[in-house]
Amino acid sequence: MAEPAVHDVVILGAGSGGYAAALRAAQLGLDVALVEADKVGGTCLHRGCIPTKAMLHSAEVADQIRESAKYGVHSALGGIDMNGVNAFKNGVIDRLHKGLLGLVSGRGVRLVEGRGEVVSATQVKVGDQVIEGRQLVLATGSSPRSLPGVTIGRRVMTSDQALELDWAPTNPLVLGGGVIGLEFASLWASFGAKPTVVEALDHLAPNEDLAVSKLLERSFRKRGIGYKLGVKVAEVWQEDHQVSVRLENGEQLSGDVLLVAVGRGPNTGGAGLERVGLAMDRGFVPTDPQLRTNLPGVWAVGDIVPGLQLAHRGFAQGIAVAERLAGLSPAPLIESGIPRVTYCDPEIASVGLTEAAAKAEHGEDAIETVEYNLAGNGKSQVLGAQGFVKLVRLAGGPVLGVHMLGRRIGELVGEAQLIVNWEAYPEDVAELVHAHPTQDEAIGEAFLALAGKPLHAHA
Repeated sequence: MAEPAVHDVVILGAGSGGYAAALRAAQLGLDVALVEADKVGGTCLHRGCIPTKAMLHSAEVADQIRESAKYGVHSALGGIDMNGVNAFKNGVIDRLHKGLLGLVSGRGVRLVEGRGEVVSATQVKVGDQVIEGRQLVLATGSSPRSLPGVTIGRRVMTSDQALELDWAPTNPLVLGGGVIGLEFASLWASFGAKPTVVEALDHLAPNEDLAVSKLLERSFRKRGIGYKLGVKVAEVWQEDHQVSVRLENGEQLSGDVLLVAVGRGPNTGGAGLERVGLAMDRGFVPTDPQLRTNLPGVWAVGDIVPGLQLAHRGFAQGIAVAERLAGLSPAPLIESGIPRVTYCDPEIASVGLTEAAAKAEHGEDAIETVEYNLAGNGKSQVLGAQGFVKLVRLAGGPVLGVHMLGRRIGELVGEAQLIVNWEAYPEDVAELVHAHPTQDEAIGEAFLALAGKPLHAHA
């Protein structure tokens, strides 16, 4: 069947936001062209969420073997086979990629392979062909940033290169104590390394609630993960077998690799966006709450839109734009209501406002908080999980934030996001029955405490 001269929608980029927009738009009866220079699935599937989580699972298995004796199982860790780790990781990616390609094909989405350049508000040029649509969705994603004067190469790398290492570092340096830096420091420690994290702000996980950051720092210290806080990098140089960093306080650190994990920048350079009159801000594409850009008929989703750079945010934005193009009226996303998980050990999971943000918005005396320690949770004792569930509430009102730290605690963020986004009151949640014995009970116990009737916690 011949392709139409003009598609209902052309989507530039097939990462989480782009492919979600394509699948939902096709599901709603729109004719869709999806342009991708690399692989469908984008960073999340091929160089981000999925490969790192696969490696973190290998890391968890290594830790379980080391700790097996205390569970009455005697085993020994024979070593880390990075080729085997990579084979496992790549197998997961390949299976998901094939499934995603099948979905795109099955929905009748036209997949155009090649680098796309926007030549008008309705046209994308790919090689010698011009793909035209009545609506254009920009979803070109992001890529790792570096620091001024820090050149990526050899022993200095971003997460892209770190994911492809065929050997396990023994004393890696990590610049950045955010999500990416924490996850790599954690998995490398599980593989037997002694990482050191350098964070320019005052705490690891600086965007999380302060209580979470402080307990994470204590947990990392116990695991042998070092960190330098509140200090910036002044100089980086490397030799044949090591890389060195001089900090602004004069201290020098050396390691076998340097991971630069200082955030991600938007992939908008060279896409022709400014030439067609699209408003830009430091490479990002500002939108209104409905994800419209300043150009009629041009939309943007995912990491190029200022805000949280999360795959599930882009995914949700892609669905929302597709529904608007089909004449539906989905509610705008609320950034603070998007769940956030960092998959280090212990895991961090949060949704909503931190205590500091809630007090800044509502006033010091308008906020109530409670922390429930996982030491009182039976399943956490079985798992050896240490941490807590912290609730932030508007006094006399709804829950504004849920913040959690502990082994496998990310699996609890689904209930937490429902509580925050539905503006539940502690008294409402306290009435719900949580299965025993599960870590999910920790949420129930925290809400019992916040509702004024603590059970497995001191009043």
